Amino acid sequence: MIKPKTQHEIEMMRKAGKIVGDTLKLMQKSVRIGITTKELDKIAFDFITSQGAYPSFLNYDGFPASICTSVNETVVHGIPSDYALKDGDIIGIDVGACYKGYHGDAARTFCVGNVSEKVKQLVKETRECFYQGIEGLKAGDRVGTISHRIEHHAKHFGYGIVRELVGHGVGKNLHEDPQIPNYGSDNSGEIIPPNSTLAIEPMINLGTRQIYLLGDDWTVITRDRLQSAHYENTVLVTENGVEILTLMDGETRYDEI
Repeated sequence: MIKPKTQHEIEMMRKAGKIVGDTLKLMQKSVRIGITTKELDKIAFDFITSQGAYPSFLNYDGFPASICTSVNETVVHGIPSDYALKDGDIIGIDVGACYKGYHGDAARTFCVGNVSEKVKQLVKETRECFYQGIEGLKAGDRVGTISHRIEHHAKHFGYGIVRELVGHGVGKNLHEDPQIPNYGSDNSGEIIPPNSTLAIEPMINLGTRQIYLLGDDWTVITRDRLQSAHYENTVLVTENGVEILTLMDGETRYDEI
């Protein structure tokens, strides 16, 4: 069952979401050729803790880092390491911050140096999948409406839509009801009550949807080793529409990739 948030909880979620958005903005500025994913993790940890929050992912079910750093064919849950970013890479950075017991959760995929046009388009259209998913969304709609719209947009480009991993509710717990797949039938699933907070996160592959889990039990990669992009925001759904809680400062739907 989807648990609506009180006004106090919504204010805490807004603060957690701003910390997440500001962390992602810092990541965007920090991503460059030669920086290691472990260095990015340290920058994120230092910033999140400086804001009076704690990284939601650190030690979550044993995850050993503050952010997920998913490079190229890594779909999600990449563990920061000594890998140095190379010209032409893309990197999905997933950030969670817990502020006074409430979580914000969001991800962006950033381009490193000279990225091919087809991969840039993947990153752009993955972002657009998110915005298509929330277009006109309001309390009283069903979860499947989000899923269907994401699937419809991704299919238009022939992309693989990851099915094994889904979006989710978020609040006092990092993962709450409902599950939000990136595919499905329109007007299906649970009804979204007013003041619901959801983490909507298209995970879209350049090739097929097939994925597999590496031996570290975290890192998920595409089976064909083609690139994958990830775009996520925590949103508040009300009777009047959607408020995105985790945008980077100045970010819009149409920013250049």
